[in-house]
Formats: sequence, structure tokens, C-alpha cells
Amino acid sequence: MLKAINTKILLAILAALTAIGSAAIYQSHEAHKAAAILQQQQHDAEERERQDEAFRKKVEQDKKRHNSAAGNEGKTWKSYIP
Repeated sequence: MLKAINTKILLAILAALTAIGSAAIYQSHEAHKAAAILQQQQHDAEERERQDEAFRKKVEQDKKRHNSAAGNEGKTWKSYIP
């Protein structure tokens, strides 16, 4: 009788340890997934920032090009002699 009780207690302890172990493994797996997702989001944000900066530079260059042409055009009309 005592041996049966000890066996049941041992099985209960093993089941509890198995549950704790599987929970720890699951938590570790989820943490790795979360870290990978975070790393991907940071990479995407950096890439978006690079693209935004390149677009801003292009717009700024286009503004300068447009403004310089307009500035030179006024001078040509002042010195125009028909």
C-alpha cells in the first residue's frame, strides 16, 4: 500500500516537473520569436528611414534646380532686346 502511494506521489512530481519544463521551453521559444520580430521591425524602420532621407534629398535637389532656373529666367527677360 505504501509503495503504491509513493509511486503515485512520484508520478505526480514527475508530471509537475514535466509541465514546468515544457512551460520553460515554450517561454524560451516565444522569447526567441519575439526577439526575431523586434529585430525585423527595427531593420524595417531603419530601411524606411534611409528611403525617407533619400526622398527628402531628392526633393531638396529638385527644389534647388527649380528655383535656380526661375532665378535665371528673370535675368534673361530684363536683358532681352528685340
